[in-house]
Amino acid sequence: MKRKLGTILVVDDERNTREAIASFLCQEFDVTVAEDGARALNVLRKRDFDLILTDMKMPGADGMDILRECRQKNPRAKCIILTAYGSIDSAVKAVKEGAFDFLEKPLNLDILDVVVKRAVEASRLEAENFALKKQLRREFGVENMIGSSTQLRNLVEMIKLVAPSKSTVMIGGESGTGKELVAEAIHALSQRSGPFVPVHCAALPSNLLESELFGHEKGAFTGALERKKGRFEIADKGTLFLDEIGEIDMTTQIKLLRALETRSFELVGGTERIVSDARVLAATNKDLEKLVAEGKFREDLFYRLNVITIHVPPLRERKEDIPLLVKHFIEQFSKENSKTIDGMSDEALDAIIEYSWPGNVRELRNCIERMVVLSRKGYLDLGSVPANIRQNARDNLSKKTPAADTCNIHENEKYLVAKALEETAGNISKAAEILGISRRTLHRKLKILDLKVEKGA
Repeated sequence: MKRKLGTILVVDDERNTREAIASFLCQEFDVTVAEDGARALNVLRKRDFDLILTDMKMPGADGMDILRECRQKNPRAKCIILTAYGSIDSAVKAVKEGAFDFLEKPLNLDILDVVVKRAVEASRLEAENFALKKQLRREFGVENMIGSSTQLRNLVEMIKLVAPSKSTVMIGGESGTGKELVAEAIHALSQRSGPFVPVHCAALPSNLLESELFGHEKGAFTGALERKKGRFEIADKGTLFLDEIGEIDMTTQIKLLRALETRSFELVGGTERIVSDARVLAATNKDLEKLVAEGKFREDLFYRLNVITIHVPPLRERKEDIPLLVKHFIEQFSKENSKTIDGMSDEALDAIIEYSWPGNVRELRNCIERMVVLSRKGYLDLGSVPANIRQNARDNLSKKTPAADTCNIHENEKYLVAKALEETAGNISKAAEILGISRRTLHRKLKILDLKVEKGA
């Protein structure tokens, strides 16, 4: 059975016209008919179509009513208005309000065939584009930012606020915190039609960075055998992400500033001005204001880049996100390595949470990958945790123990737990964060230590 090209609703109060159109289109399309505007509105509220072919003047509801319902319920659906010669003005108005096209009665079937196929194809392409953007938002948007901490929620809200704008954004944070992930999320939520183009400035020598950013003409320098587009040109109508912006040399900084101010630039070795509507996002783990004070970074470029600032918090400041990240990475690397790892023991998780993670999420990710790959069991225990992390966790825990030599280990632990609960007014989540352990472990310790929580959760 031949697959239908799309779904069409035909609306006309003239029976002969309605049936003739349906008969002509039904060989290639899935066709539904409605004998007047009121019935068509009922059908539209229950089902989506790729295309609506509707007469302009009908009892109950006219073509404009059908068009408005169509655009409100399913903006990607197309609407073609059928009109008599005397109602051309109304059809033109409908096109201005969003109709795909209009056709005069009596209909020319060859023209009808061409216009209908063009409209259905446009509807299909828009649906595919919408699905692709939805997939990008899943893969690179805020859904990929794992955690429930206040810091992460604030970061996600900031991303949602700045994404639709055209403003330049400076993303700051330590190495490994996920600055590029933030940039990808901003782009995915921005609805910009062009690509996301990253440039890792620190990975390129200064003599190549300018060519990489702005492109070059053939023969501009030794080895320039052909004209090459730069990242600014490739990112037109999209997003250009400049990672480690503090590594750019002074000469390239001048050209970058001019490109940001004029939205245009010249290729290396060229004279033609090239215009690019690329939105620029920049990231750094350095103190740019300090570099400005030292004369290593242009002050005017700093202020041009620093329109909106987003700070990505280090992992040690959002330890309550670690259990969720651990779970995610275990699932990811178990699947990649064809292993079945059910989870991590409380003792192992406590050690992971207690560690300071100077390499942030990147270091945690690499650690969990190593643990999964080397594991010979169906779960990760304390012995799976790298020795340096176990030792660091023990050192940090010993620093939290009060010095009173009259207290035994049990009393020390009871003192620490009680103090954390007092400081957080009985909030289990916050107390666990202070102690550097999971909620589950804290609940277990409360039973062992015979401590009661007066209030909180």
